[in-house]
Amino acid sequence: MPDPSSWLTETATATAAGGHVRTDDGGLSSALASPLAPHCTGLTPEQLLAAAFASCLHHAAVEAAGKITDEAHTVQVTAEARLGRDDDGRYRADVHAEISSAGLTREQLADLVANADQLWPFSSGDPSRHRLTVTPAENGRH
Repeated sequence: MPDPSSWLTETATATAAGGHVRTDDGGLSSALASPLAPHCTGLTPEQLLAAAFASCLHHAAVEAAGKITDEAHTVQVTAEARLGRDDDGRYRADVHAEISSAGLTREQLADLVANADQLWPFSSGDPSRHRLTVTPAENGRH
């Protein structure tokens, strides 16, 4: 993991409870689909994964595009996420993302994709660049 002083200063927090997910700043608030109430409508885990991957990769792609073109505002990322189950019942995710940007040659677009893929922590070539820690909350903390 990087030196703690190299982390970006912003930290984001989101909470999922009672059939809704929201960021603490209110930037995102949406109903969630629930395995406890399959008849309810709302975002599915697949939709949330696709949105999160598209958002993260878009951020990286715009940054990478700035080194290739002055048209970085035309970058578009489409992500598709699927969930599956292993034999032991654990979920696994399969995410495919595509990057496009108006006016780039095939070579420039290939460079953009390669550079963006290396920037974000969920790079397609390196599964060791992220860490997830799951712990119980302190009693009384909601």
